[in-house]
Amino acid sequence: MVESLVKGIKKQDLKSISKAITFVENNSKENSLILSKLYPLKKNPHRIGITGPPGAGKSTITNLLIKYFRRINKKVAVILVDPTSPYSNGAVLGDRIRMFNHYNDENVFIRSIATRGSKGGLAENIDEIADIFSGAKFDIILFETVGVGQVEVDVVEQVDTVILTLVPESGDDIQMMKAGVVEIADIFVINKSDRADANKLYASIKNVLNLDNSTGNGWVPSIIKTIATEDKGISELVEILLNHDSYIKSQKNISTSKISKRYISKVEKILAKNMMDKFWSETRKDLLNAELSKTINERISPFNFATKLLEK
Repeated sequence: MVESLVKGIKKQDLKSISKAITFVENNSKENSLILSKLYPLKKNPHRIGITGPPGAGKSTITNLLIKYFRRINKKVAVILVDPTSPYSNGAVLGDRIRMFNHYNDENVFIRSIATRGSKGGLAENIDEIADIFSGAKFDIILFETVGVGQVEVDVVEQVDTVILTLVPESGDDIQMMKAGVVEIADIFVINKSDRADANKLYASIKNVLNLDNSTGNGWVPSIIKTIATEDKGISELVEILLNHDSYIKSQKNISTSKISKRYISKVEKILAKNMMDKFWSETRKDLLNAELSKTINERISPFNFATKLLEK
């Protein structure tokens, strides 16, 4: 079955891709076998992360980017990271409904996945899903993240280009955000720019960038105004995205570094999971339960308890 799925993925068979993603989401044993057989990944799609606060218009922009990339014959995969329901542990799939216009296009694949407790706005196994899309030879992978604010900096580990989508009302928050997502953005989008304070926000971003006018790799972040509901500014955004992709690919040290960091991240995650699985023997679980059965005032410190576990 694994062999046939891998062949299907490489032929861009949508059913095979969908089934493989399900294995990833469920952490099934087939997951590692499929991904191992896809390596080495010969295609390096342009990975674009679209982040920003709730209500900034990320979904509308994502939808339009699909349209524009398809106009230039790019094969597009979309990962919509949805908030997990605290009751059912399932995703809120409203964004998928908005993008129904693209479902008849065999060169577009859209998947909503749940965060399942991931605090950084991205689902736990999103890098593995992106690798499946790479194996299927998509040209563009769009990551639309949950708008959880400053903690969403993990997006930079998985993408080549980070779009930070803001609205004019974000102006008062831009200084507070500086230590987080603002510093990782390659492109700033001021959406709903027909509202008051759009120019004020533009100036605020400029001031922040003047303090550090580069993302650390020589690229000076762009600022663009859009009105996504009217399809204004999106063609300019696509042009900037294509320019950034060309820039990254022209700087071999940058593209190699990004891919290598993603590789290291995968290895560390796999090792951490395996080590934790092996560590929690029945004896150690019993020790933990015994400690938890004590009153709060009777428990030893977490540091001393961790040392006690390591001695077993």
